[in-house]
Amino acid sequence: MNDDPVSILGVDTSSAAVSACVLRADGEAFEVAPDPVRAGRPPAHAQELMPAIADVMERAGLQWGHLAAIAVGVGPGAFTGLRIGLATARALAGANGLPLRGVSSLAALAEGIESHTRLPVIDAKRGEVFAALYEDGKELWPPFAARPEAVAERVREEAAARAQRSSFVPSAAGDGSVRFRQVLESAGIRVAPEGSGAHAVRALHVCRLAAEAPDELPATIVPEYLRAPDARPL
Repeated sequence: MNDDPVSILGVDTSSAAVSACVLRADGEAFEVAPDPVRAGRPPAHAQELMPAIADVMERAGLQWGHLAAIAVGVGPGAFTGLRIGLATARALAGANGLPLRGVSSLAALAEGIESHTRLPVIDAKRGEVFAALYEDGKELWPPFAARPEAVAERVREEAAARAQRSSFVPSAAGDGSVRFRQVLESAGIRVAPEGSGAHAVRALHVCRLAAEAPDELPATIVPEYLRAPDARPL
């Protein structure tokens, strides 16, 4: 853990949208926040990421030497997006002699959910989602890939197991929760309204989580794919 306040640049490209943020040592944040409705549009990570980084650095009034680290969302999420985000973060860290800090994109998504029990859900395509479960800031279910029906059944089982001692009503957000709202809500899961900012993975939350993470060598951080890529060699 890092005890002293530091300035961090964070990026996330796990979804169709691009997000970048500088969290300055004084606590002020400068962010290009993702558009929650971007999920239905083609991604443009290669065109949008560097301009977003330049924008937040300029607004924060910082040079690269003022940063203590670069943080990057490592997924799970879109394969191409993750590769672009991590390659960019590695290149910037290497060029400027900065350490890299990897952050789960699901954990960052969960930070935007206002609930005791948080269920971030990212659309994994092929009829599946990436999900995890957090309660009181602790990870209860590590990130996994599954069909939405399996997620709903797992929630039902957890609710039944707790029935005699506590209630269990997760709140979900993320593009996967929007796409499979009906399936999730059938299990008693609360899904944030469509268009809510809670559905976006924000680099601000990547920065905040990274403030508690250790420095790592850029080459040691890899994407968290959770499953094999859709594209396979012929």
